[in-house]
Amino acid sequence: MIADKLMDLRRCVDDLMADGRLSQQDANIITSKTRTREQSAMHPINYIATLKLSDQKPPNENTKDNVKGALLDENVLCEWLSQKSQLPLFHIDPLKITVTDVTDVMSFAFAQRHHILCVGINLHEVIVATSQPYMSGWEEQLEHTANKPVTRVFANPADIARYTVEFYALARSVFGATGIAGKRSGATNFEQLLELGELKDPEANDQHVVNIVDWLLQYAFDQRASDIHIEPRRETCRLRFRIDGVLHQVYELPVTVSIAVVSRLKILGRMNVAEKRKPQDGRIKTKRTDGSEVELRLSTLPTAFGEKMVLRIFDPDVLLKSFEELGLLGDDQQRWNNMTAKPHGIILVTGPTGSGKTTTLYSSLKLLATSEVNVSTIEDPIEMVEESFNQTQVHSSIGLDFAAGVRTLLRQDPDIIMVGEIRDNETGKMAVQAALTGHLVLSTLHTNDAPTAISRMLDLGLPSFLIRSTVLGVMAQRLVRTLCPHCKEKTDIDQKEWDDLVRPWKAPKPKYIYRPVGCLECRNTGYLGRQGIYEVMPMSDTLSQLINDRCDLIALRKLAFKEGMRSLRLSGAQKIALGLTTIEEVLRVAPPVDLEG
Repeated sequence: MIADKLMDLRRCVDDLMADGRLSQQDANIITSKTRTREQSAMHPINYIATLKLSDQKPPNENTKDNVKGALLDENVLCEWLSQKSQLPLFHIDPLKITVTDVTDVMSFAFAQRHHILCVGINLHEVIVATSQPYMSGWEEQLEHTANKPVTRVFANPADIARYTVEFYALARSVFGATGIAGKRSGATNFEQLLELGELKDPEANDQHVVNIVDWLLQYAFDQRASDIHIEPRRETCRLRFRIDGVLHQVYELPVTVSIAVVSRLKILGRMNVAEKRKPQDGRIKTKRTDGSEVELRLSTLPTAFGEKMVLRIFDPDVLLKSFEELGLLGDDQQRWNNMTAKPHGIILVTGPTGSGKTTTLYSSLKLLATSEVNVSTIEDPIEMVEESFNQTQVHSSIGLDFAAGVRTLLRQDPDIIMVGEIRDNETGKMAVQAALTGHLVLSTLHTNDAPTAISRMLDLGLPSFLIRSTVLGVMAQRLVRTLCPHCKEKTDIDQKEWDDLVRPWKAPKPKYIYRPVGCLECRNTGYLGRQGIYEVMPMSDTLSQLINDRCDLIALRKLAFKEGMRSLRLSGAQKIALGLTTIEEVLRVAPPVDLEG
């Protein structure tokens, strides 16, 4: 390997031609094409990838991922240069990098000058990613300052350029905010410790804090996070993202900086910054770099070591998804459409928090909200603002609860009413009253399955005869992680595992299923995105007859299955057979079927 030689465009083209990856005609296109200033600043392989040229790899070297005629994209070119330079290919996953540790290894100027970025440090080595694999003159100096051997790896030059700026900008902002704060005060945690001396917390509007908050939100959007958790601890504050239903630790902030970050978010969410003793709610509307708007719902909670904040991210694009994209398929979708097509009655969606109930209701209302009907909602809080609906938020402090909201909506000439949740007798009575007076009412309950919703309404004190005459149907749902389409692999299925999943039925076992593998696209988890599994129970005349003050839940469940209701686990089995998810995922979220009592 020749050291300290820059990989420029001319050399990159020559090497690609020498390896049979680039034709002479394409090489002439690359070298003769006039580049813009932005293109001239790009690394050669990133620039060549933008031209979408064909890979001339000989047929006898084909792999399933690289056939002759495939494009020379960034992945292919990075793999090629990694192999040619005999450096391992490293994918920079910011979720797995401790920013404060890697930015302490070298200065920003040193990293930029040598086109490198530290991506890991442990007791035995410093791992450094480079975009110039034939330059190593910096190694000796870095080994001397770090007092550890350096292990070089090759990474996508575009990633190195991006994360070098992001990591050092974040580290600089945290350091700047910490410098303003000085030592932290123990006044925010329950083990109060009086520290003498002049202490000053960073201001919420300090530019360093503003930068940290901007980075946090943009980073969460880029990582497809659904929630951001800011969790104070004794010495530090932990930042975590929920991605596809699983929490990932992202960063640790000094406590004083985290206080300023929370204060900044509270200001943006129009919350009381001075009030730290009781929970608060707020919301922020943001705009991404691509111009799309994203709403965040904020919630604070006093804890032992300070104020914990959770930001729930609501992507408006969810409203534009079809039922097929949400996972509502076949007979279940037809049953749901039949229920929502009725002019009046109550439709219930059940499931635990975070199971996608609100998304299902919003997607349904989006289809129902034509110019001929008035769709009104009462929510706590309004989770996604939609221009097609008339949305009202609950304010218990002024007496506007769900029941009062529904009572008022009935005087607003509605056709369809969505009640965020039926949580007490009065709200249930108002929902029933709305259904009896000719309105279609959609709402949610927290139950494990669809039939249990009937017993829950009875528990709330609603008369059985009103339930019989108003409830059109119930749908229970859960969210399962879907397999990454880029890396999933076929595998055999164990008959016992399948039988345990579909018990007490005998659903036919598929020939094969898919298992998670892990790749760059899915961050090596094997899963990418989520879909719903559903249990849809339309209310028939025979089911209605079983609803009484001493309702037999087991009998109701058995009859619902007899009439075609598919359990959550059977719905999951259907997704497994289609290659969308795994047995482990379905068993994790879907409760077993109880037909014995």
